[in-house]
Amino acid sequence: MAGKLSDGDEEITDINVTPFVDVMLVLLVIFMVTATYITRQSIDINLPDAQTSEGSESKSLTFAINEQSEIFLDGTQIAFADLDTRLKEEKAKTPKVSAEISADKSTPHGSVIKLIDLMRKNGINDFAIAVERTQ
Repeated sequence: MAGKLSDGDEEITDINVTPFVDVMLVLLVIFMVTATYITRQSIDINLPDAQTSEGSESKSLTFAINEQSEIFLDGTQIAFADLDTRLKEEKAKTPKVSAEISADKSTPHGSVIKLIDLMRKNGINDFAIAVERTQ
C-alpha cells in the first residue's frame, strides 16, 4: 500500500541544516561586502590626543580637515570659497548652530584657524575640536 510504512522505512525526524547553513553563508558574504564598502567612504583622519577632551551632545555641522587641508562638511568635500555661502544657509535655517571640527595632526594650524574665523564671522561660536583621549 502507498500510505503504509514497511519495516525498512523509517520516519524522518531530523532537521536538515544544510539549507540553513547556505543561507547563513550568503548573509555573511553580503555583510562582508557591504562592510568594506562603508569603510571605504570614510575620511582618513588621524586625530591628535588630549587628556581633557569632552563629548558634545548636540552637533549640527561636522567639519573634517585632512592632511592636504581639504575641508569636508558632513562627509562631503567642499571648497573653502563655497563654505561662506553654505554657513549662511545653515545659519538661516537654524539660529543656533553648533559644529565639530576634526583636523588631522598633520594639518597646518592656519587651515583650522581659517575655518574657525569663517565660522565666527557667520555667527557660529559654539564649536568643539575633536581629539583622541589618552589614558
